[in-house]
Amino acid sequence: MEAALTLTLMLLAVHWVADYPLQGDFLAQAKQKGPLRVYHLVAHAGIHGGGVALVTGSVWLGLAEWVAHTIIDELKVRGWTSFALDQVLHIICKAVWLAILFA
Repeated sequence: MEAALTLTLMLLAVHWVADYPLQGDFLAQAKQKGPLRVYHLVAHAGIHGGGVALVTGSVWLGLAEWVAHTIIDELKVRGWTSFALDQVLHIICKAVWLAILFA
């Protein structure tokens, strides 16, 4: 039980660190417009994927996070989701990774 709680806390923490201080204003703006928009979006999502891989010890879950985060943020950039829904979807991903780890 303690391992599950620790992983939950660490996955949430890595999400918040990657989405706020590590993203910064530059990436937040650059992933929305400009000639390298997609590159910056994928780079931001890659930070999240790396964090998930480090916390879980699974490169596959890190890659899954990278892809999922890219898609979810692209939906937000296109105006198809709100900030709140974007965050909920990211947290749901973390719950899925935990379910896979403990299945």
